[in-house]
Amino acid sequence: MRNADSGSEEALRSAKKALRASVIARRDALDAETRNRDSRIITTKLLALPQYLAAGVVCAYASFGSEFDSAAFCSDVVASGKRLLLPRINRAARMLELREVGNLDSDLVAGVWGIREPAERCPIVPPSAVEFLLVPGVAFTAAGGRLGYGGGFYDRLLAGLNAKTPRIAAAFDLQIVESIPAGPGDQRVHLVVQPANGRQQEH
Repeated sequence: MRNADSGSEEALRSAKKALRASVIARRDALDAETRNRDSRIITTKLLALPQYLAAGVVCAYASFGSEFDSAAFCSDVVASGKRLLLPRINRAARMLELREVGNLDSDLVAGVWGIREPAERCPIVPPSAVEFLLVPGVAFTAAGGRLGYGGGFYDRLLAGLNAKTPRIAAAFDLQIVESIPAGPGDQRVHLVVQPANGRQQEH
């Protein structure tokens, strides 16, 4: 039985890896003008969400590479007087620490894989304080399925989060797929905001 489980786990990892590589390649091929335009559209939709407007503590992320550009969203969180939390990777514990950021210029440093993250001086805030979570990812389904980057950091964070805390993803249209191979530890999002169709509720 152990061998069968091991084989199925390997097949799941392999399927995820193939889909991840395919979507990232398409995302990387998106021209800068389209990426910037779609990021602006997504940001406008995110800022209009009732869940965001009602939240006082917002956890987001500093985008990197060809991801949706989260800079304008993060700036609005700070400018509107909300508390902004960004993740800092704790490699020893293999977990994300959520730290409060007050200045997006001086409080961020280059972290793991070159992703900007809060400096160590930024205070740690427990996940229970989060009232709105912007979740990164490689691919999503319209019903809220999510494929991450393979480290499991966000799946562990989401698993410990209050189930009612809004989990929102921002994605370009090409990141929406029909289905995503999922295991028992994979977490879903409540809403995917994209340029073309806006929002898809989880079914």
